[in-house]
Amino acid sequence: MKSTIVLLGPPGSGKGTQGEKLCSEFGYVKLSTGDMLREAVKNQTELGMKAKQYMDSGALVPNDLIIGLMKEKIAAADGKVILDGFPRTIEQADALSGQLDVDLALNLDVKDEELIKRITMRRSCPSCNAVYHLIYNAPKTEGICDKCGSRLYQRDDDTEATVLNRLSTYREKTMPLIGYYESRGKLVTIEGTGTIDEIFEKVRKAIQ
Repeated sequence: MKSTIVLLGPPGSGKGTQGEKLCSEFGYVKLSTGDMLREAVKNQTELGMKAKQYMDSGALVPNDLIIGLMKEKIAAADGKVILDGFPRTIEQADALSGQLDVDLALNLDVKDEELIKRITMRRSCPSCNAVYHLIYNAPKTEGICDKCGSRLYQRDDDTEATVLNRLSTYREKTMPLIGYYESRGKLVTIEGTGTIDEIFEKVRKAIQ
């Protein structure tokens, strides 16, 4: 089984959901830059305040901020690791290669129309970072987190205008990673449509 996995795919492709399932079923440790950055913003750390202006506009957080944060987390992780949201650029991938060896780059491929529908109907928990979807994964009580009871909200970067900006940024900055990892024999692409469990079956086969 692959020990270090990079999750690739556009915003809303299901990287976070599939990463969580890999953690629960196979014991991976998921390192999500999105979760870590939102935690830094919530705690009003120096990094969080610097990152917030980029996150709110849908732009990528600068490499020096994100790489510094990830290096600490990677060093602290023990065992099988999933990287969700990092690397997002070739420069970040090169920096990552100096920290650890990537065994698999798993790319979830989803069409833009589906991505927009997924993201704009997504709701997040400000307390425990749980993520819901009004159609595919609705909370048991409308507007309330199943896990901790906090009131859910729509993130600033989940509005349609920001989603379109994020997709444009993804194509320019992150899509080149597909070729980067393919040229190194690390890439597996799967279609990220269907139910969560149907997609996970494809993921399960890819990591073996």
